[in-house]
Amino acid sequence: MTKNWSVARVLRDRDAALCLAVSVVSGFGTSALWLASGVWVKDLTGSNGLAALCVLALWAPTLLAPLLGSLADRTRRRPLLIAFNLGPAALLLTVLAVDSPGRLWLLFAVLFLYGAACVVVDAAESALVAAAVAPELLGDFNGLRMTFTEGMKLVAPPTGAVVYAAYGGHGVALLDAATFVCAAGLYGCLRIREDTPRGAVGHWREHTAEGARFLWAHPGLRPLVVAGGTTMLCAGLGAPLLYAVVEGLGRSPAYAGALYAAQGAGSVVVGLLSGPGLRRLGARRFAGCGIALTAVAVAAQAVPSEAVALLCGAAIGAGLPCVLIAALTAVQQQTPDALLGRVAATAGTLLYAPNAIGLAVGAGLVELLPYQALLPVLGLARLTALLPLLRARARPGRSTTPASTAPAPDADRT
Repeated sequence: MTKNWSVARVLRDRDAALCLAVSVVSGFGTSALWLASGVWVKDLTGSNGLAALCVLALWAPTLLAPLLGSLADRTRRRPLLIAFNLGPAALLLTVLAVDSPGRLWLLFAVLFLYGAACVVVDAAESALVAAAVAPELLGDFNGLRMTFTEGMKLVAPPTGAVVYAAYGGHGVALLDAATFVCAAGLYGCLRIREDTPRGAVGHWREHTAEGARFLWAHPGLRPLVVAGGTTMLCAGLGAPLLYAVVEGLGRSPAYAGALYAAQGAGSVVVGLLSGPGLRRLGARRFAGCGIALTAVAVAAQAVPSEAVALLCGAAIGAGLPCVLIAALTAVQQQTPDALLGRVAATAGTLLYAPNAIGLAVGAGLVELLPYQALLPVLGLARLTALLPLLRARARPGRSTTPASTAPAPDADRT
C-alpha cells in the first residue's frame, strides 16, 4: 500500500503542486462567489427566482463546453490559462457598478461570461495537467484535486458569507478577482514547455465535433463517461430528497449541513485513496465500486436513524467521485494531446449536465411521493450506471488510442 500510495510524489513535483494550488485558489473564489451572488440578488430584489438565476448563469455555459473547449486545442495552454484568469479578474470589477435592481443585468452578464471562462480553463487545465504529471500519477493528482475542491466547499461559503456581511457583494467580487490574479501568477510559474499547436483544419464545427467523435468511438472512454453521466443524473434526482430525510429524522433544516459535511469528509478520503484504487482495480472496477457504494447508501437513507444518515452521507461522498475521477483520468491518459481540450470539455458536459436535469425532475418527485419509497427506487436506479461498464467488459473493443498516448499498464484493467 505504501508503495502504491503516491500522493507524496505528486506533492513533491513542482508543476503538479502548482496545479493543485491553482485548484485550491480557484475553488475558493468560485465557491465564495456562488453563494454571495445569490444572496446579493435576494437582498436587492427579494426574489428567490432571480437569486436562483445566478446559479443558472454560472452553469449555462457548460452546455457550450465542446465549442469552448476547442480553444484549448488551438493555442498553447499555459498562456491561454493566464489570459482566461486575468480576463475574469478584470471583468469582475465591473460588478462594482451594481447597486440597484436595475443594474442586475450586469451581474448576470458577468456571471455568464465567468462561467464560460471557467469552461475554457477547465479544458485547458486538464490538457496541461496531462503534460505536467506523469501518466501513472494522474489518478493521484485528480484525487487530490477532488479532496482540495471538496475542502474548499466547506471553507469558502462561510468565508464568502462573512465578507458579504462586512463589505457586501462588491467585497466578494474583489476577493474573487484577487483569486483569479493569484491563479494566473501560479500558472505563470509553471515550467512546462509546449509546442504551438498546428492550425485547425476545416470548419469550426468540424473541429469541435472531432473531439466528440473521438470520445464516443473510444471503447475505453465512452463507457466511463456514460456511467458518470448516469450517476450524476441519479445524484440530481436524489439531491432534493435530502431535506425530506432531515425532516424524517425530526431535525431542523439546518441539520442538512451536518449531512453535507459528512459527504464532504467522504469525498476527501476517497480523493486521497483514488490513485492506489485506480492502479489496483483499474478504471472500470474503481468506478463500479463507487457506483455500488452510493446505490446502497442512497437506499439505506430511508432508515430513520441519525447515525445511519451520517454514515450514508459519508458513503455517498466517497462513492460519487469514483466514477468522475476514473473518467477524467482515463480521458487524460488515452486522448492525443491535440484533441485533449475538446475531448475533456465534451466529457465534462456529458458528465455534469445530466445533474441539472436530475435536480429539476427530483424536485417534482419529492412533492408527489414519500421519500421513504423513493430512496430505495433511486438506489436501484443508480445501479443502471453499471451497465455500460459491464457491457464494455463483456465485449472489449479494439482501442483507438495511439501508442504515444496509451495508458500506463493496469490503467484500465478489468
